[in-house]
Amino acid sequence: MAGKLSRRDFIKLTAGSTAALGVALWKFPEFEPLMASALKEVPVLWMQCSGDDGCAVSALNTFPTTIEDLVLSEVVSGTHISLQYQQNVMASQGDMAIQVLNNVSTGPYALVVEGAVPTNENGIFCTVGENNGTPIPVQQWVSQLGKNAIATIALGTCASFGGISSTDPNPSGAISVREFFKQQGITTPLINVPGCPPHPDWFVGTLASVLIGGPTSVEVDDQLRPTAFYSTLIHDQCPLRGQFAAGQFAKKLGDPGCMYELGCKGPVTHADCNYRLWNNKTNWCIEANVPCMGCAEVDFPGKLGNCYTPIKLPDSVLGVPGNVVKGAAVLAAVGVVGAVVKSAFDHKNHSDAES
Repeated sequence: MAGKLSRRDFIKLTAGSTAALGVALWKFPEFEPLMASALKEVPVLWMQCSGDDGCAVSALNTFPTTIEDLVLSEVVSGTHISLQYQQNVMASQGDMAIQVLNNVSTGPYALVVEGAVPTNENGIFCTVGENNGTPIPVQQWVSQLGKNAIATIALGTCASFGGISSTDPNPSGAISVREFFKQQGITTPLINVPGCPPHPDWFVGTLASVLIGGPTSVEVDDQLRPTAFYSTLIHDQCPLRGQFAAGQFAKKLGDPGCMYELGCKGPVTHADCNYRLWNNKTNWCIEANVPCMGCAEVDFPGKLGNCYTPIKLPDSVLGVPGNVVKGAAVLAAVGVVGAVVKSAFDHKNHSDAES
């Protein structure tokens, strides 16, 4: 994976990736010099906790700019982001890999946590490395690294909200990064990027925004999700919204009509999947004729009920006409992201003025 990107190539690649935010950032005259000034060596440490690696697999599917283009360079220079530790893709193993964590752990670096943090029985359910023959619980690494990080990105629903890993009976005592930080008294800025798995754009866009304007420049909702990606309901973007309003519901998978009665969680799920598209911008759940499972939500999966059981509709959805076109949703998303990017510029300029 070793390699070196020129400043020009990296700016070109980064522009292609951050365009996934929903707006062509080249329209902002400040973007190129601002991004160039942010391209200093910022190590990224990616810690895998209790999960299935699905979030990593999704992030590795970044398109058109690959994750290798963006972060997998091991050459120390001032023109790239360096992914120093990621268990699935790094070349180092054993003691050499653990030494990387010890060498970088004083900061500055950005921390990515994938999966929930097991806490029962002193965290023995998930360990990374050893200390004099004694396994090191991953919760110890998350605590140690979390304290010194410039920001932590909780990647995926397990890391963001507990997800599948924390669903009853939860013998490992797995909890979200937010809850773990609260227990540990860690005040490092935290941004949740949920999804099971999350779309690669959500991760790459969030990381790029943090680098441009710092963690405080990323506008988040009350669940610490970037509003650029999680401010709209799947229900409001759905091409089947008209059928919902008309009471035309599918009775079994494959039938025409709204899939609410088949357990679609779109009315309570915040994400921009219809605009983002999955599998290299090919499709998304609803257009693949399956209900939204609500995987980006706090209550996923247990509290949302059975996958194919209808949910109770919130008052905000009941009685609202379903004549919302996809184009309007796209325009709204672009406007939201434009505001976030402008906020990042303003934050950066304000910081420069103070220094």
